[in-house]
Amino acid sequence: MRERIWQALTFLVVLVLPLAIALTAVRLLLSPLFLHIEYRMPYFPRDPYGFTQQERLYWAEKARSFLLNSENIDFLARLHFPDGRPVFDQRELRHMVDVKRVVQGALLVWYATLAFLLGAAVAFWQRQRWAQFRRAVHRGAWLTIYAMAGLLVVVLLAFGPFFVFFHRLFFEGDTWLFPYSATLIRLFPERFWVDAFAVAAVVSAVIGFVLAWWGHREPRQEPDERP
Repeated sequence: MRERIWQALTFLVVLVLPLAIALTAVRLLLSPLFLHIEYRMPYFPRDPYGFTQQERLYWAEKARSFLLNSENIDFLARLHFPDGRPVFDQRELRHMVDVKRVVQGALLVWYATLAFLLGAAVAFWQRQRWAQFRRAVHRGAWLTIYAMAGLLVVVLLAFGPFFVFFHRLFFEGDTWLFPYSATLIRLFPERFWVDAFAVAAVVSAVIGFVLAWWGHREPRQEPDERP
């Protein structure tokens, strides 16, 4: 019975690790660095309605900050252009509330996966099953690599259908659809999202390769399965 518990815990580590890695990549994308790099890429499309690069960065940073802070929607609702027009209309504001809910939920899941993996690592170490934990990490890392390779192929070959599926999975109806003149589309055109998903996949795969190497390399006199 005790051995089955350890086998189940090993299986959970394999399954949870890819989620933890993917959400780590997402959290990195939510940093200001990605915005600054992405908007400065030579192929990034200009805004046909007149935003300069600096204006895009300024308003996009406001949107990014809202997703991570504890403010309500008034944080965005009180933003106005110099001519007095609101930066985001009511439909965009409602969508940003939904996006914040999804992001905050994802971050909670991220914290939970990290806590689980840390707890599992401590348990395996204390029970002198560290090599078993490393093997689980190795398998979970390769599962991550395969999953991210598949995601990258989908993003590069069929981004449109994938993007629709993604939004229908997390948002109701057509609340995520906006005209090209909407501020959210001007700040975050399709190119932005193609790159975001591609970078998330690549970053996750890189982390996966590092952990796969760590889990596979020869340990130095590490104890293995003990009761």
